[in-house]
Amino acid sequence: MKKLCISAIACFLYSSGAFGAGFQLNLQGLRQLAMANTGTAWAWDASSIFYNPGAVSRLEGMQVYGAVNFVMPSVKYVQTPTGGYSAETKAQTFTPFNLYFGGTLKKHNKIGVGIGVYTPFGSGTKWDDNWQGRYINRNISLQSFFVQPTVSYKINELVSVGAGFIYAFGNVKIEQALPVQFATGADSKGTLEGNANGVGFNLGVHVKATEKIQLGLTYRSQVKMKVDDGNATFVVPSSLTANFPNTNFSTKLNLPDVITFGVGYKVNTKLIILADLEYTGWKVYDSLVFDYKTNTSSLADTRTPRLYQSVMAIRLGANYQIMKSLSVSAGAAYDPTPVRDGYVSPELPDANRYVGTVGASFSPMKKITIMAALEFVTSDKRDATFLPANFSGKYQSTAFTGGVGFAYHF
Repeated sequence: MKKLCISAIACFLYSSGAFGAGFQLNLQGLRQLAMANTGTAWAWDASSIFYNPGAVSRLEGMQVYGAVNFVMPSVKYVQTPTGGYSAETKAQTFTPFNLYFGGTLKKHNKIGVGIGVYTPFGSGTKWDDNWQGRYINRNISLQSFFVQPTVSYKINELVSVGAGFIYAFGNVKIEQALPVQFATGADSKGTLEGNANGVGFNLGVHVKATEKIQLGLTYRSQVKMKVDDGNATFVVPSSLTANFPNTNFSTKLNLPDVITFGVGYKVNTKLIILADLEYTGWKVYDSLVFDYKTNTSSLADTRTPRLYQSVMAIRLGANYQIMKSLSVSAGAAYDPTPVRDGYVSPELPDANRYVGTVGASFSPMKKITIMAALEFVTSDKRDATFLPANFSGKYQSTAFTGGVGFAYHF
């Protein structure tokens, strides 16, 4: 029984790595979302606080902006090599949001200021309680919130710069079955819950090269999220409570830095084409360490390998002005996975992703803009093994997102 307990808790700890990669959300602005998340080179609205702080001083006057997205992910698993068993995650809807207030205090002012609250990480997967991978993961959910006060300065008509300080906080909950049964045959269960926080910064440079060409370069720093006094709880037979005590834990995780270069080209008075190259430094996520306040023979402090790799995403978008009050947008992107072969697990069955988007912006009055966007994401079918638990299968992920929002120009 001791050997079985050690194996069970090892699988539990490995699954806790889902705090990262596939939970990165590119939903911080609806115009940008509608153009496959291209937003570095063009100052559309107050969401530039996130996309390029250097562009905030390009805005004319102050703006308030708010949006909410409805994310509906799905993952399908097929057992390999036989293919005789399959499972699919339960339907869930997540609602990341963003709020911004910023711009210039008056038109043509060289100084821009603002503050943004947005959710760059968050989602989850929920499998059936009795599916075959339940000893690796049953349910995981993640929420994060970034608060970013920002200042921007227009050096001249050509170049503007900006910087924002980031305070991040959030929570994570992970639940899985343990291969230890009660007399009724029901599995034991373990749950990890914790609150995390960290700090970082967001830097941006915006260049208005000509009336038709604009450029942007941003650097969003690592955010070192730290969990102190998280709760680890176990529901096990009474004879094993000494092996699986309810206790506290601490851990750290480096969310990656992101470098983005963007180009915008105004083809004519109606059409703007945008392109972004986005480098995400996932290489910093090479291992995950858990320090438990109470240790037993079955619950020891651990260091588990993740070995993520840094990746480059390509994004293309376009905006077409149908009339003064109405514009439509579309875009496409390729977003490669940072998860290496051998480390693809059911809590994060990530693969290379392909993105298609559409959207529209409508101004019913001079100072009000209403926005909507739709995004569809699908991944490669990935035949993979999770080496720490020797669990294999073929996965495919899809996600549908709809977003609505508004902006008010003072």
